[in-house]
Amino acid sequence: MRAEDKIPKSAWSSLRLKDHVRPGLRVLFVGINPGVRSAMTGHHFAGYSNRFWKLLHDSRLVPELIWYEHDQRLPDWGLGLTNLIARPSPGIDDLLPWEYVKGWKLLDAKIRRYRPAVVALVGVTVYRAILPLLGRATPANIRRSVIGPQRQTIHGARVFVLPNPSGRTYTFRRSAARIGRRRMRLPVAAKIAFVTAGAMTGTEASPIPPGGSVLGTMWTSISGASFIRSMA
Repeated sequence: MRAEDKIPKSAWSSLRLKDHVRPGLRVLFVGINPGVRSAMTGHHFAGYSNRFWKLLHDSRLVPELIWYEHDQRLPDWGLGLTNLIARPSPGIDDLLPWEYVKGWKLLDAKIRRYRPAVVALVGVTVYRAILPLLGRATPANIRRSVIGPQRQTIHGARVFVLPNPSGRTYTFRRSAARIGRRRMRLPVAAKIAFVTAGAMTGTEASPIPPGGSVLGTMWTSISGASFIRSMA
């Protein structure tokens, strides 16, 4: 049993996270909803196995490694944080259909108000949840692999789908297995996706120090311009 499963629901069910947004963001990261530990700590992506903050740094979207306790600093670097659904839960199975509809209306209003350059959906589930609400869903594009840049825009913002960085998610584990890197601390597929998101926003690459991650060999092979052209 996970530690959060032992916490009574009454201790976290009414808690809500604060959005970290401001006008003109480079990237607005959108999670599906907070987990129990995030609700209890009051910070985004606070799960024990969540790799969001490490990937954010590896992608060069932030100049220094920070953790969930400092999530309020992201707007200083042109990055924002919000969720599709505000209510916390142990998993997405607890979420109700009407919450997705209400959450999309609120998210749509935030994007229209703050006008980020890129909306980065953290997890395929978020993308597939809002795609029908955008009126652009077909059986083919709901089923297909959607990691990476999308052709849709939302109020002028480009859309990018990231693998869910939680170590417990099926998509994240499958991405690692597909590339055959099960022993890597951070799966390659997720690293590439985060790096690509950085390239789309014009984040400048910097050398990986000795002993750094495998991004040292990958970064130079990723052309930001090619990914930007793919959005056209």
